[in-house]
Amino acid sequence: MAVNLYIPPESQIFPIEGIEIGTAEAGIRKANRRDLTVFRLAEGSSVAGVFTRNRFRAAPVQVCEKHLASGHDIRALVVNTGNANAGTGEGGLKAAHDTCAALGETLGLAPTQILPFSTGVILEPLPVDRLTAALPAAVADASANHWFAAAHSIMTTDTQPKIVSKRVALGKHTITITGISKGAGMIKPNMATMLGFLATDAGISPELLRDMTSAIADRSFNRITVDGDTSTNDSFVIMATGKAPVRIEAVSDPLYTPLYEALADAAKELAQKIVRDAEGATKFMTIQVEEAGTQEEALKVAYAVAQSPLVKTAFFASDPNLGRILCAIGYAGIDDLDVGKVHLWLGDVQVASRGERHLGYQEADGQRVMKEAEIVVRIALGRGDKTETVYTCDFSHEYVSINADYRS
Repeated sequence: MAVNLYIPPESQIFPIEGIEIGTAEAGIRKANRRDLTVFRLAEGSSVAGVFTRNRFRAAPVQVCEKHLASGHDIRALVVNTGNANAGTGEGGLKAAHDTCAALGETLGLAPTQILPFSTGVILEPLPVDRLTAALPAAVADASANHWFAAAHSIMTTDTQPKIVSKRVALGKHTITITGISKGAGMIKPNMATMLGFLATDAGISPELLRDMTSAIADRSFNRITVDGDTSTNDSFVIMATGKAPVRIEAVSDPLYTPLYEALADAAKELAQKIVRDAEGATKFMTIQVEEAGTQEEALKVAYAVAQSPLVKTAFFASDPNLGRILCAIGYAGIDDLDVGKVHLWLGDVQVASRGERHLGYQEADGQRVMKEAEIVVRIALGRGDKTETVYTCDFSHEYVSINADYRS
């Protein structure tokens, strides 16, 4: 049950000139579902990516990093669901390379011009024969208008597709931004068990796009958490085809900031959609930490609250047992925190002031807020002027059921 997740109609999903997408049934894990996606990129496109920091980085992540670092002109992406190709050793690396080679042969490209992505069950060998056999069908299906189909194809435990699309005026011209993401569980930043593909027809130099992608990830996909588990396959990619009459080479360009903000807003929306459709989620929570001394300590507190099972289950039950939030603030790792300066709000209700129950707080007011589908938790530490925000959800019975039965 997704929480206020908006899915735009297909008429409002704009194609990106220079990108075609095809999907096919490969039978990776389940029959009769499109589980293979191919992106074809126009020559001269810029591509940059940010990947998981999990030490058990999946084989496709390792290959993506290597191909991006090689400096070759990236011309295609291939994505499979149902199998993560992680924890698969040298055999997994061979499977990822074989996938790139097979798609390269089909498209007339070098294997190093292709980025592979996988998501699904860990510790099982990728059925690469079934995958490569379906590549011609995916290529034959390629169309500029298949973003919606791709959003469905990359899903695993997601209940809804996640897609964003908009047109933005830049100077005298209009550019298009469209993107998709997937993820519902095993979500924690740096990054999360998620895939994100964001594209624009604006032109962006490769060096600048690398910096932009990293910064945008920190504002979006690295600010979400569902369960505190960082996956092996997390990947976020931005593609810029340069087909629009706008090209940005440097931060000093007057069009840089509006383009950066538009891409960042799209990525943030895709990231929030993951939390809204988190496994078993019934509530979407914004944890905002203010008056921190540093960005690092603001994030420590935000994640301590956002990932606390006791906090998350209290929100699911609409139980204003809000001492759990104070407890999480206290163990977040700020050794010299003066709890006498801490203030806490739940929506418009002040719960605690100067480290203790606020004089006017009534539990009925707290419960009123906790019954809402979207809730803001605001924490002021009284240490400085830094602010950070993290997005999360509650824990329900459904989360346990989904993950207890994930492989069936």
